[in-house]
Amino acid sequence: MAIYGPTGDRLSKAFSALSDPTRRAILARLATGEATVSELLAPFERSQPTISKHLKVLEDAGFIERGRDAQRRPRKLVTTALKDIADWVEPFRSQWEDRLDNLDRHLEKMGKKEK
Repeated sequence: MAIYGPTGDRLSKAFSALSDPTRRAILARLATGEATVSELLAPFERSQPTISKHLKVLEDAGFIERGRDAQRRPRKLVTTALKDIADWVEPFRSQWEDRLDNLDRHLEKMGKKEK
């Protein structure tokens, strides 16, 4: 669970990229399949250069990559950046599940004592 080191910088870029709701929406759209800039632009009230800047941030963070299909330049999701985040979060999730399980057991004991 190292914060610094080889994955630390990638995690910082990933969390920074995920901090924007537009970028999260773009990732959600790309989870359904690849899309061009025009297709990604459609649901937003933003200019093409603005969406392109968001795509650049996502690309730099490793979330998406640019393809080439004749004249089209579709973007597609790269799952390894998401896995890095999931791997980093996992110990925290496990710890909180253990704590909630302990709380459940404690509350059960308290309930039995009151009866």
